[in-house]
Parts: sequence; structure tokens; C-alpha cells
Amino acid sequence: MTEASFTADNAPASQPAPSAPTPAPVSAKEEAVDTIRFLALLAIAVLIFRSFFLSPFNIPSESMQPRLLIGDYLLVNKMAYGYSKYSLPFSVPLIPGRVFARTPERGDVAVFKAPPSADNDYIKRVIGVPGDSVQVKDGIVWLNGKPLKRETMPDFVIPVTANMVEASRAMGTLPCYSMEFEEVAADGLRQCRYKQYRETLPSGKSYAILDVAPIAEDNTPLVVVPEGHLFMMGDNRDRSADSRFPAMENQGIGLVPEENLVGKALVGMFSTDGSASWINPISWFTAARWSRIGDGF
Repeated sequence: MTEASFTADNAPASQPAPSAPTPAPVSAKEEAVDTIRFLALLAIAVLIFRSFFLSPFNIPSESMQPRLLIGDYLLVNKMAYGYSKYSLPFSVPLIPGRVFARTPERGDVAVFKAPPSADNDYIKRVIGVPGDSVQVKDGIVWLNGKPLKRETMPDFVIPVTANMVEASRAMGTLPCYSMEFEEVAADGLRQCRYKQYRETLPSGKSYAILDVAPIAEDNTPLVVVPEGHLFMMGDNRDRSADSRFPAMENQGIGLVPEENLVGKALVGMFSTDGSASWINPISWFTAARWSRIGDGF
């Protein structure tokens, strides 16, 4: 045997490395199981995120005009006021009472499960917190014996949109509340024009409200908000079933238990006027109200 047949340490010269074993092919059944597992984990993660952190909410009515319009989509901060069973999908009773509870501040825009049934999500502005006295006199809100400051603002003008027409038809009303508030715009389209005011709370927080017609609830009895409850009102004072009305299904909500709180309105993430059509992709863009995206509270 020649010298070239051995290495310096008396081992044979270079030999081919053993080939790696070929992995067994993944069966279609295993792929299906992996996909289902991934989707299940993703669903659980989304469920946890929506239950405890941020959740979407859409505006179906005009009760919070001018701040919120039909077709607005918001993100709601679920951490803001703590958690109860109403924080969970379908109000599953896994949380006893409220944990990490915090009372909202006056002026907050809050989402909650509406009394008496607590089946439906509502969104209103917090006007009175526990211990406050609240009364409405001639449309002016009196808080703890003093009227809230109200200043006239320029009229609120809004085009009559497809989702406004649909909502008013479902309610058996007119898109502009009454024909006296409807007019023709310069472009020939219909629009609503409402009187608008700026209301200011004792803290200095202010917001725009609508109050265009006299209604019975422009005058209410004096109410002292009990512990664990809130007095809520819509910014559109003539089209809001709120704490001025007794808690009756589809008529009013009365005083709202803090346990019913779902979260605090955080930011607008999308808005549409309702004119989009699934068969017309261009309308998906023309129906969007881009200027309303990103509005905070």
C-alpha cells in the first residue's frame, strides 16, 4: 500500500460524507391538523386581545352627532374602566363583579351594555358620576346645582348619506329629523342643517352638541347619581335614548351601572357613508370618509 493511501495520523484519505436522511413527506392529514391548530390559536389570541385590550365598535345611530356619525368605526379601550362579564364576548359570566375598576371621568365617551337587558352595546357621554346631582331645565344641563356653560357654534351641516336614509327608514323617521332641517346643497344634493352648541363641564372639558327641537325630556326631575352608577347622555339631545329616559327596552337606559361598562372610545379607525357596493370596488374608496380616520377622543 503506498504512502498516499493514508493521512498523517494513519487514517484513510478523504471519504465521502454520509448523506443526510431524507425527511418523510408531511401527509395531507398532518397539514390539515397543523392548519386547524394555527387557526385555533389565532382565534384565541384575537379573542383575548378583543376582550382585554382593544375592540372595534361601529356607530349605528345619530345619537352622538355631531361627534360621531352613522358609519363610523372606532377602537374602544377595554382597559380604561376595568373588567366585568360585559367585557367578554356574549357577556360570559367568568368575571365576578368588576376587577381593576375605575370610574369614568365626566365627559368621557363610553361604550356599555345598555339597561335593562344589557344585551346591546350603546355609546354615550358621561355627564354625571356617583354623588352628582343632574337635572335638565329647558334643555340646559344642570350639574350639582349649576348650569353647564353653553355657547352657540356655527350650524352643523351634514350631507344626507345612504346609511342615514337606511337608519331613518328603520326607525320610521326622516333623515334630517324633520323637513324643516333639510335643504338642498350647492351641488344639488340633500343635506341637514342643525343648531349646534358647545357645552363645557366644570373641569373645562368641552364638546359640541345638537339641540334643535323642544322635547319632553328638555325638562327632567332632579336625579342624584347613586354609588356605582353613571348618568349618560347623547350629544344629539333630540335623538338619544339616554339616562333622561327610564330604563325600558328600546326607549331609554336610565342610570347605567358601572359594571355594565365595556370601554372608553379611543380613536376612529374607519368611516363610510354607506354608499359602497360589493360589486363595485371603486365605491369602496369613494364611500370612505377619510378625514374622519384617526380622530381621537
